[in-house]
Formats: sequence, C-alpha cells, structure tokens
Amino acid sequence: MLGTYRDVLSRPGAALFSFTAMVSRFPLSMVGLGLVLVVSDRTGSYGQAGSVAAAYVLAAAALGPTQGRLTDKLGQAPVLLVVGALYAGGIALTLIAIDGDWATPWVHVCAALAGAATPQTGSMVRARWTHVVTDRTQLNTAFSIEAILDEVVFLVGPVVVTFLTIQVSDFSGLAVAAVAATLGSWALAAQRATAPPASEHTSTTRAPLSWSLLGRVVFASVGLGVLFGSAEVIIVAFATEEGQRGASGVVLAIWAAGSLLAGVVVGALPRTRDPLKRWRTSLLALSLLFLPLIFVSGIVWLSVGMFLAGFMISPTLIASTSLVELHVAPSRLTEALTWATTGLMVGVAPGAAIAGWVVDNHNASTAFVVPLVAGLAGSIVAFTLRPQAEPTAA
Repeated sequence: MLGTYRDVLSRPGAALFSFTAMVSRFPLSMVGLGLVLVVSDRTGSYGQAGSVAAAYVLAAAALGPTQGRLTDKLGQAPVLLVVGALYAGGIALTLIAIDGDWATPWVHVCAALAGAATPQTGSMVRARWTHVVTDRTQLNTAFSIEAILDEVVFLVGPVVVTFLTIQVSDFSGLAVAAVAATLGSWALAAQRATAPPASEHTSTTRAPLSWSLLGRVVFASVGLGVLFGSAEVIIVAFATEEGQRGASGVVLAIWAAGSLLAGVVVGALPRTRDPLKRWRTSLLALSLLFLPLIFVSGIVWLSVGMFLAGFMISPTLIASTSLVELHVAPSRLTEALTWATTGLMVGVAPGAAIAGWVVDNHNASTAFVVPLVAGLAGSIVAFTLRPQAEPTAA
C-alpha cells in the first residue's frame, strides 16, 4: 500500500502541488459551518443561517464552471491569482455585513460575492494529476490521494472553525479559512511546471462534453450535495439539542475520518475497470446509512452512525472522478470536473436551507430524512446511466 502511494507522490512536484491544493481547500469544510455557527448565534434561527450559507454555496456553484472553462483556456496560474484576491475581499465584506447587522438580503449578497470567487482548486489539482501521471493505471491512486486530503480538510476544518468561532472569536474561523484559500491559491499558481497547458482549441473546435454522462453525474451530485449540506446543519442542531453544541465539529470530523480511512483503502487498489458500478454501489450504500440516524439518540450513537456513513464518501467521489476523467477529453477536463463539483454545491445550498426549516419546525432527528431522500434520488439517477464509449484525445 505504501509503495503504491510512494510511486505516485515521487513524481516531480506532485507532493508539493497536492499539499498546496489541500491548504487552499480548507474553506470547503470551514466557511459553511462557520456561517451557520455565527449567523445562528446572532439571529437565533437555523433557517436564516442556512440561507446565508446557501447564498455562498449557490454563487460558488454558479460561477464554478466558468472558472473551470477559463482555466482550461488560459491556464491555472492567472485564474488562481485573480480569484485568490477576490475571495479574500468577499469574505472580508461578509464579515463586515454580519458585524454591522446589515438588513436582508445584504448579508446574503456579500456571502454570494465571496462564494462566486471560491478558487476551484479541487478540480485544478485533479487536472494536474492527469497531466503528470503518465501511467494511467496510477490515476486511481492519484485521485484517492486527493479524496484522502479532502477528508483531512473535512477532518481538521470543522474542529478548527468550531474552536475558533466558539472559543476565540466569532469571526476568527472564517478569517482563517479566507487566508488559507488565498495563500494556497497563490502558492499553487506559482507552481507552473506541473500545471496542464492551456487549451489550444478555439470555441468552435473544442471537444464536446459528454452530457449524456456528465448531465447524470451532475444531477446525482446535486442529491449528494443536498446530503452533505443538510447533514452539516442537522449535526450542529442535534448537538445543540443534546446540550453539547461544541461537539458538532467533532462529529463532523468523525464523519470525515470514516471517509479518509476508506480513501486510503481504495487508493491502494488497482484502478477499477468499471467506475460506473462502483459509483452506483457506493452512492446507494451512503444514502441508506442515513436511515438509522433518524432513530438514534445521543452524541455517541450519532458519531458511530456518521462514521459508517462517512466510510462510503471517498469511494463515491473517487469513482465519480474516475468516470468523468475516463469519458471527457483532456482539453475539457477541468471544466467537466468543475461541473461535477457544481452539482455538489448546488445541492448543498437547498440541503442546508431545507434541513434548517425541518429543524426549526420539528427536530434534528426528523431532519435526517432530508439526506436519506436526497441520496436515494441521486442513486436512482446513477442507475439510469448506461456505459459510455471513451472519447478520443483532444
């Protein structure tokens, strides 16, 4: 297992760009939770907190594919330099709006501005791997490395943002997330040797995106995003109902730990010849594991259930990435991967808002119906996808 990872990470510049991209992705696990913690504390409403987080995520989803398209066309460095600066400014403006108790919808607008500038480094780093890895059988390991690092982000980020927000100052968690994204993006931009070249194709000669496949991946990703977004709000509310609000970050970290462990195992396996089958199976299993959470009580049992559910996250995301990489031409890969990420983001926003509404009107346990139904809906779409032919290189 260690030899498999060592062979991939020994490629020149690979370990450095992978670590740098991980740092830049910390807002993925910090900003949404940070907004929920801060806004719910100041307003007393999880619905309001979820709507602000939704505005942030929806804007990131709306502009994500455009950023991916520009990256394929212009290269990673110029895009990263610009969005890194814009993101820092957007988060700063959001903090000013919350602190000044600006009227609705201005806090939402500021959060949306920050979200629109979110650096799409997750898609960019996976595109780098397809550029530097010449042995295609090692891509499963490379994508698993990024899935593992994603889970490190989701393991550490919630704990850090919860501690900073509750124990240090209410804005410190969001500020740290903004610094990580900006400096990480600029550092990744400086590593030009490992970046894939800008596309030489014009808008009229570029290879087409395989929308018969990509459309279903995006649609299923929306369901997965609803699952993620709702679970985050529900866990905060569940911990609060149990009188242990500070435990919410720990539970989210345990959820991520299960995914991290699964990612390590998947990365040591040979690249699957049928990522579609693995994607379908993993997504269905992840969805069904939310069923017992409707009936659990206590933080300990919640943690156990979230760990088991987390064990299916990495296999689902790795298989989804492999599926897109296998069927999309290299000149459109960053854009295609960003579309898949966009599906997740689009789902996170309504997931957080719907879960917040259910919590406000019922309770946290009942709200676990939201990720269960959303995941099953995504699974149904996944099972409608037929095997696709591989594209020619372009």
